[in-house]
Amino acid sequence: MLKSLRKSLTRLQHKCVNKQRSEGDRSVSVHGEDLVGLPVQCCNCCIEETKQCNCDHIHAAEDVNVDSQRDANANSSFVHAVINMVGMLIGLGQLSTPYAVESGGWVSAFLLIGLGVMCAYSSHILGRCLRMNPKLRSFVEIGKHAFGSKGRLVAATIIYMEIFMSLVSYTISLHDNLTTVFLGINLKLHFPIFSSSQLLTVVAVLIALPSLWIRDLSSISFLSGVGILMSLLIFLCVAATALLGHVQSNNHTIPVLQLHNIPSVSGLYVFGYGGHIVFPELYTAMKDPSKFTKVSIVSFAVVTAIYTTLGFMGAKMFGKDVKSQITLSMSPEHIVTKIALWATVVAPMTKYALEFTPFAIQLEHSLPSSMSGRTKMIIRGCVGSFSLLVILTLALSVPYFEHVLSLTGSLVSVAVCLILPCAFYVKICWGQISNPILLLNLFLITFGFVLAVIGTISSSKLLLKSFQLHHSS
Repeated sequence: MLKSLRKSLTRLQHKCVNKQRSEGDRSVSVHGEDLVGLPVQCCNCCIEETKQCNCDHIHAAEDVNVDSQRDANANSSFVHAVINMVGMLIGLGQLSTPYAVESGGWVSAFLLIGLGVMCAYSSHILGRCLRMNPKLRSFVEIGKHAFGSKGRLVAATIIYMEIFMSLVSYTISLHDNLTTVFLGINLKLHFPIFSSSQLLTVVAVLIALPSLWIRDLSSISFLSGVGILMSLLIFLCVAATALLGHVQSNNHTIPVLQLHNIPSVSGLYVFGYGGHIVFPELYTAMKDPSKFTKVSIVSFAVVTAIYTTLGFMGAKMFGKDVKSQITLSMSPEHIVTKIALWATVVAPMTKYALEFTPFAIQLEHSLPSSMSGRTKMIIRGCVGSFSLLVILTLALSVPYFEHVLSLTGSLVSVAVCLILPCAFYVKICWGQISNPILLLNLFLITFGFVLAVIGTISSSKLLLKSFQLHHSS
């Protein structure tokens, strides 16, 4: 799994290098030694006119080269692909699902399951887009292929917004769980600006800060593996808490439906399925990409089952007392809870480098080629460090986990999971899809827009209300 992720990151880095080389090749002449850089198969008329051959046989050769390169790099089996996809999906979503089920009522679980089915379908059609054009390698490239430079800009903007807002949510989670870990311990920390809990969070983020300077992709993929293990450990600890009876009453009644909470709850549910930005990398890493649809079905079925089980488990155990993060509802004196809390603390610290890596690689290769590697590394590290400090500041200023997570899900995750994949598919495959499939995709786009609008408005109001109450008190 780690080897597959490392090769995906390596391909992204090589793609940026090749892009720079191709930009440099456009300015050279076809005469003399520069002819070596051109394809061997050229038309005589093209050579006589001193221009690069763009005839069909050259494009066919390029397509063969792309396919052969993909076959050489693809080494992920069906099981590895499922593990990678599940690992990409499971994160903060499992912490907030019990709170979401309690807030929305048990009927809202059908929305959770329905969103899982919809997102599995949108993953499938991303695979269809990649199959139609083997040259595509990323979510942004699919956007460019569908809508040109505007599609690329929109896709890139949404992706970076999701990364930024997700890291803010991870940092809030880090703060909340660190506070619980050291609950009852007199730390005697005095700082004029920060409280003890805020200072602990600052220290934890500063510990994770050097990871943004890492350029070794194997180390970054190792951090990813640690994060996946922490997510699995959290689920096992919650399950153990229910089985061992470490709660006073584990048979609370879950409300049937609380309709007024559905807009904000939908944002929490959608966030748990937001992994589509890396699915193209998983597709291209597979030995047999034709099985990508099966991978999507199995992965989303597993994740939806985990979310649903955890949601009902937490809501039944804690009822109205369930917190926005299930680990904060567990009794802190039990060893199982301590393990879960520390796993929730470690998980965000492993996310910073992994989430920042795609942006860092693009940034480094957008710098002038005349710049030394050391200077590029310093610029990359400084930009990453500054970004992380901005994220830390926002997380400490707006420490309302459930509202920030819901806003992230409604504002950007729904676009990544539903709206953009369906829009890309309709545009790329226009004229090749049947009317029922066209109507289905148009329905999903409309449904996604509705969820985005009502969810963003609801979560923004709740966030503003919490912020005002905190400062007025």
